[in-house]
Amino acid sequence: MRADPLGRTSVQVGTLGFGAAPIGNLYGPIDDRQAQATLDAAWDMGVRYYDTAPHYGLGLSERRLGDALAHRPRTEFTLSTKVGRLLEPHPAPTGSDLMAGGFAVPDTLIRRPDYSRDGVLRSLEGSLKRLRLDHVDIVYVHDPDDHLDAALGQALPTLIALRDQGVIGAVGVGANTVVPLLRVVAEADVDAVMVAGRWTLLDRTARPLLDACAERGVAVVAAAPFNSGLLSRPYPSADATFDYGLASDSALRRARLLAEVSGRHGAELPHAALRFPLRDPGVACVIAGFRTPEEVVSAASWAATDLTEEAWRDLDTAVARAADVPPS
Repeated sequence: MRADPLGRTSVQVGTLGFGAAPIGNLYGPIDDRQAQATLDAAWDMGVRYYDTAPHYGLGLSERRLGDALAHRPRTEFTLSTKVGRLLEPHPAPTGSDLMAGGFAVPDTLIRRPDYSRDGVLRSLEGSLKRLRLDHVDIVYVHDPDDHLDAALGQALPTLIALRDQGVIGAVGVGANTVVPLLRVVAEADVDAVMVAGRWTLLDRTARPLLDACAERGVAVVAAAPFNSGLLSRPYPSADATFDYGLASDSALRRARLLAEVSGRHGAELPHAALRFPLRDPGVACVIAGFRTPEEVVSAASWAATDLTEEAWRDLDTAVARAADVPPS
């Protein structure tokens, strides 16, 4: 799989990156054997960029990723993690993190927002231990929406200093919303932004962000191309999810229209969804989450095969027309 520099840095990322939230038991458990098999399949398919966070499974994602990559040559893969949520002992565990955090793991730990210099350093130290590594290549400030001043005043300067010292290779910010990322791009010396779910086949609200990043030489990593499930099947079902909740009738109708248009051009909806973010030259990589080896194999094939220009024109037209139709 082709690897290109992440923006102005020397850090290499491939067209397709492995999003490691699912191997942290997102929404439901998988065992260590399945997690290992999924990561092995990704390696076999040429995936060399892996993204994780302490948030994912209260550290489980990082531990599983560290175990899976321990025997791989360190110079042959790129790894990113995130800061902003410190993991601390839970004073009153309930038995599961599923309701509070969305991960099917014991809630012996709790997440505490901390975007201070000390919090960043402590978080990164914990991640390195779980990952069994002496360095990570990219560090993103994670979901700073409600903590932007602290992120801009403390977390990002701390990471930028680590980058300038050669401790990490690149600094970024990751979020599900566009406005905080626009402010970060305008005010901070970041190398990349990871925008989740806002630059997809269905949701293109990150267009102003991509334009701002292009003006400032900031790379874009497009995450959640399937909008948390709605675009992940050839034909969306009535119980499909969008942005981590049940899809509205309007979103479901638009997704089904895109599925029909894709099918007319010999492509499945998830193929079009995975390829869409890469149409913009400012997008360095698309990150998708995987639970099974089969999902990885399909995604790698889609990432390597573009749709025709005619298909993209018809899909763009369908999106534009659907946007003008009032919700049912």
